Amino acid sequence: MDREVTPRIGTEDASERRLERLARLARHAGEVAVAEEARALSERVREGLFYVACVGQFKRGKSTLINALVGIPVLPAGVVPVTAVVTVVRYGRHPSARVRLADGGWSAIALDRLADFVSEERNPGNRKGVTAVEVFVPSPLLASGMCLVDTPGIGSVFGDNTEATRSFVPHVDAALVVLGADPPISGEELELVREIAARCHQLLFALNKADKISGPELGDADRFTRRILEERLGLRDVRLFEVSAKERLSGDAGPERGWPALVEALDSLARRSGSDLVRAAEERGLEHLADRLRRHLDERRAALCRPVEESERRIEELRRCVEQARLALADLDYLFAAEQDRLARAFAELKERFLRDTRAKARAELLDALRAHPARRGPALRRAAVRLALEIATRRLDAWLREVEPASRELYVRAMDRFVELANGFLERLRSSGTPGLEGLPSSVPPETGFRWDSRLFYKDLFRATGEGPFTWLIDRLRTRRSSLAACGEAASRYLQLLIETNATRIENDLNERVLESRRRFAYELRALLDDLVASASRSAEHARSVQARGRAAVAQELEHLDALAAQLDDLEITGTRDTSA
Repeated sequence: MDREVTPRIGTEDASERRLERLARLARHAGEVAVAEEARALSERVREGLFYVACVGQFKRGKSTLINALVGIPVLPAGVVPVTAVVTVVRYGRHPSARVRLADGGWSAIALDRLADFVSEERNPGNRKGVTAVEVFVPSPLLASGMCLVDTPGIGSVFGDNTEATRSFVPHVDAALVVLGADPPISGEELELVREIAARCHQLLFALNKADKISGPELGDADRFTRRILEERLGLRDVRLFEVSAKERLSGDAGPERGWPALVEALDSLARRSGSDLVRAAEERGLEHLADRLRRHLDERRAALCRPVEESERRIEELRRCVEQARLALADLDYLFAAEQDRLARAFAELKERFLRDTRAKARAELLDALRAHPARRGPALRRAAVRLALEIATRRLDAWLREVEPASRELYVRAMDRFVELANGFLERLRSSGTPGLEGLPSSVPPETGFRWDSRLFYKDLFRATGEGPFTWLIDRLRTRRSSLAACGEAASRYLQLLIETNATRIENDLNERVLESRRRFAYELRALLDDLVASASRSAEHARSVQARGRAAVAQELEHLDALAAQLDDLEITGTRDTSA
């Protein structure tokens, strides 16, 4: 197998030494996981590798797209959700693969056995404990250090798949978001793009399976996707490429569409930005790992300075506090169920008021626009009527959404005021109970200022409800201008009302979902806060117990050792690791 196969992109020896020193410090501190991650990152930097993750909803064709880009069908693909484990495809002189399991190191495998480790069918829920998979291919596209990463699809019926993709997001240096031409971008995909865009600025979009729909429909899908990305996420100059990975991989002589431009964009990314992405990954990893190590050192030092009995009492008290918190939060769940019903009724009233005010006005606007349209009659007039209905519905729904969003947010904030007050009362009782170690609790929970859960709304266009067909097309050809206006106007009006009512309900449902998920996150953060305190205290107490059993001299020596490690960590001068609050 080829391991040292990627030409090194210029990296600084000093930076590599910082990673090696951090790994050594972590090993001396007993933080094996941090040491291993630092070592792996150092190897990645040394080889000049950066990750371009292919992400998107399941069955968008991510695996097939990577196969087409590297020119070899190395990744398994199929008609059901296939990929279950994150798989890195990198440069190698000969096609090969290797896997690493949780209980061991790297092992070479035959390419035809890859599906045994990465597919949901042969490794359901990753029962084999695969922690990493690498595939080596002699692709010129990857020769300068770019690695294409195949990720499990979000929204799959297999819940672990979504988590595997999201857990990989912090390692992403650039992203190729694989969307579909039919159906268009989903709310869940939009949320993933938002999460990735917050971490990296190099985003490419592939509108895959472009061979499945006609040219005009593909153009509509392209414009719709660009508009959604620009309006919902604020992205500008969206690089979106219409492609068919299946055609490219099979060698079909179909139209190239955006394929050459996509390959050129990836190649340009590697040539112009590859070294910058490697350095950014290095600095990001250094900061993250140093923060973890510093927290570990602080926990161990505090535990050594307390008597063993006090640490044990602290852990027991903390465990009781967690149980009390769970009971209190369960009570809040019952209280909030009633509040959720009240908010749902309020959102329903807002929707009904909007529909009463909009139905007649939207219909009149549509008929006026249709009479003024240059298309005289026939199928052209009917298509124009459908487009006008869609534009009017979208414009009016967007206007209502801008109006109802702040009002709904205010309703949620007012509803949560009571629960924030109850949570603060609970925290105050804990802090004043005299339980050692609760100094890590915040003095209060900040008031809610808005939804904690982003909107996943997208409108449905309901094109199948337009009623067009061969018979309608024939009749339209025979109608007069006046008859065409009447028939098309009536059909388009029905379509317009359906669009408005259906998507107003989607807005209403989206608001209800945001209230529910925001409240769940609020409760989760309180639980996680206390759970982290217990876990941290338990690890540190166990270490302190073993040291204190050897006597005062051993404790003094260990404290000196921890102080020395902390000083060496400071000497690394890693941005973001120092506490400047004092």
